Amino acid sequence: MTARSKPLSRERILREAVKIADKSGIEALSMRRLGQKLGVEAMSLYNHVANKDDLLDGLVELVIAEIELPGKGEDWKKGMRRRAHSAREMFVRHPWALIVMETRKNPGPNSMRYYDAVIGCLREGGFSIALAAHAFAALDSYINGFALQEMKLPFETAEELEELATDILQQMPVDQYPHFAELTTQHILKPGYNFADEFDFGLELMLDGFERVLKQR
Repeated sequence: MTARSKPLSRERILREAVKIADKSGIEALSMRRLGQKLGVEAMSLYNHVANKDDLLDGLVELVIAEIELPGKGEDWKKGMRRRAHSAREMFVRHPWALIVMETRKNPGPNSMRYYDAVIGCLREGGFSIALAAHAFAALDSYINGFALQEMKLPFETAEELEELATDILQQMPVDQYPHFAELTTQHILKPGYNFADEFDFGLELMLDGFERVLKQR
């Protein structure tokens, strides 16, 4: 069955849109290009998505459903740890999603299910409403901030990182920046270093911190 002969549906449109955004960035996504990829006229898409905003809302709903939700009755630290890793992995797969999610004003059922599950896990874990709000905001800021930082890194592989760090060290006067040089040579350039591992360290600090606050109340 060719692309043109496959029945058009909202889900098929959204999944093709995700492919375009993943490959070329969200700025490359247009109704015209989407129609071409699906083998239909762009106007045909409007039978399934109202407009570009509706399309973007649908994209967010599709990718946020990829995040693992904390289970009902699950230990709150385990639930928050699992959803944090799952959210970060989703942002790695879909680098455009973070920016688009921040602009949406009409959360759908998948988004609301995600928010409610996170809040529910914290509340069941003994968090007050205020502390649950603090934890949700702090953890999301950390997850989203780390994901954004990862996206902006000028390297993808360990080999590229080593080459970049070595070039920087060769070009800069080490005696003027001794602490940077020390961090680079004794940590970043050590075998097995992976920037992604920094995520776990920071996440555990935050979870342990909220656990201490929870026990003091």
